[in-house]
Amino acid sequence: MSEQLAGADARERDQKLLLRTAELAESAVQHGNTPFGALLAGPDGAVLLEQENIEISEHDCTGHAETALVRHASKLYSREFLSNCTLYTSVEPCAMCAGAIYWAGIGRVVFGMSENRLLELTGDDPRNPTMHLPCHLVLASGQREIVLEGPFPELREKLEAIHLKYWGK
Repeated sequence: MSEQLAGADARERDQKLLLRTAELAESAVQHGNTPFGALLAGPDGAVLLEQENIEISEHDCTGHAETALVRHASKLYSREFLSNCTLYTSVEPCAMCAGAIYWAGIGRVVFGMSENRLLELTGDDPRNPTMHLPCHLVLASGQREIVLEGPFPELREKLEAIHLKYWGK
């Protein structure tokens, strides 16, 4: 029974932190960027860093929330420490972001909405040229295991609403 409780508590924490990434995605839009957000939680679950997309406002095509967060985290923390951390992101990381997560040594990734669902919502919008390369394939190509969890169907409505509003669908 205690394992079930621990699992339920972890799921609840994951949902809470994913909802925070949704708030970061909304903030990104307010700052002129596309609606994506990410955060890094330490081994104890405490939030260490938060990041919204900055690709438009910073004129940086690699300014996705996850990659920008990973750049910052890798300057502050060792790979050993990051291997015990979790990166939370509103949408499944793209191939570039998954590669950055891998190289930083982050041990766990939790995402709210799948990249495939994002593609369904954005279509061929040139602001989001989605690749058909799920992050699990990128991460599985490495030499170390990264725990990957998502999508979270119970957050679908909240996460999709942000994208439906932004992409005008």
